[in-house]
Amino acid sequence: MTKDKLNYPKTFLLGFGFFGVSVIWGTYNAFVPLFLANRFGIGPAVIGFLMTLDNIAALFIQPPLGAWSDRLRTPIGRRLPFILFGAPIAAVAFGILPIAATLPVFLAGKVTLILSMAIWRTPVVALMPDITPSKFRSQANGVINLMGGVGAIISFLLGATLYEINEGFPFWLGSALVVIAAILVFAFIREPKVFNNNPDAQRPELIKSVKSIVKDEDKSAIRIFLAIMFWFVAYNAIEAFFTLYANRHLGLAEADGVRLLGQLSLLFVIFALPSGLIGGKIGRRKSISFGIVLMGLCMLLMAFLSVSFLTTVLTTLPVLGAVPWVGVILMFAGIGWAFININSLPMVVDMTDDIQIGTYTGLYYLFSTMAAIIGPNVNGWFVALAGEDYSVIMYIGPVFMALALVMMLGVRKGEAKIETVIAEIEP
Repeated sequence: MTKDKLNYPKTFLLGFGFFGVSVIWGTYNAFVPLFLANRFGIGPAVIGFLMTLDNIAALFIQPPLGAWSDRLRTPIGRRLPFILFGAPIAAVAFGILPIAATLPVFLAGKVTLILSMAIWRTPVVALMPDITPSKFRSQANGVINLMGGVGAIISFLLGATLYEINEGFPFWLGSALVVIAAILVFAFIREPKVFNNNPDAQRPELIKSVKSIVKDEDKSAIRIFLAIMFWFVAYNAIEAFFTLYANRHLGLAEADGVRLLGQLSLLFVIFALPSGLIGGKIGRRKSISFGIVLMGLCMLLMAFLSVSFLTTVLTTLPVLGAVPWVGVILMFAGIGWAFININSLPMVVDMTDDIQIGTYTGLYYLFSTMAAIIGPNVNGWFVALAGEDYSVIMYIGPVFMALALVMMLGVRKGEAKIETVIAEIEP
């Protein structure tokens, strides 16, 4: 890759890895809460707890694996071995979920899925900054998230249709796609070799990096990591509980709630590339802050507007189906999430050097995973306290978005560096 432009074909191919991740998570977050509530008769507080058991394990796996992948040296690179090991296991575990007849079997498949995904999620994401010059990382992350958004749309919109035919079809489709994605990444992506002779890359970096973040007088790194945790707690209100919110509060069919998430994902996909380009022009901090404000406002609208207004259908579109007012609000939320999500990882990895990209990517997932643990519990507790009123999640989200905005206002590092030259392993 030259330092003067982004290699779009290679970036799109790398995006297939994130495509596979998104298909899995989109289907998982849409249907697993429904299985827990409707198949196994579990209440909201317990659902919130069960949705975090696996994330607790991932909390301790992803950061060390990110640091390990920084140090690993193999003939095929330092990231690809994790992908080739974790993806097939994840595919098998994911395919078990819809046919699990008992809760213990279901939970065993669920935990195996999350653990295997944790093995390869950080390495596949770290590949992007590995092969991309600093000044193009927001744009490259836009491409990769475009692919991830396509995966989410497939899991929500096509998944909703398949779910109506057979509850297992969305899961088996996801299993097949994640295997195909891993094969494509392995076949077409060559990792950089510039790190091979660097002695620092041979030493564990995780503890050292955490200490430097805490001791840094600027505090930019710890601020953005806390912001990441806060906005993921807020987004979790939509991600983990929206299908139940749509079903129990808005009175919509299960599949219709999933289609609404697809409408959010569609706008995320459309704005994935523009938000990266805008982040490269006006700065990542400003772009993220705009997204935080927009998402917070969208959640407030869903909190205060009446059910009859939110469910009023404005139009019906091909693939998307019926588009009510709540769908329009979710579309704007998708735009806000694009500005946040596309620019945050590039900002994190540009707070360090290229040797520690995997370590900082792991720390990114450390704080987002902490949010995945805190979020379902917080939202589940408040829903239970409110007498199973799922609309309460839309009041909680804006509070955490406000906390994220406060953190971002103090961030001073993480914008694009002048240039980075990337070398490749020869095929």
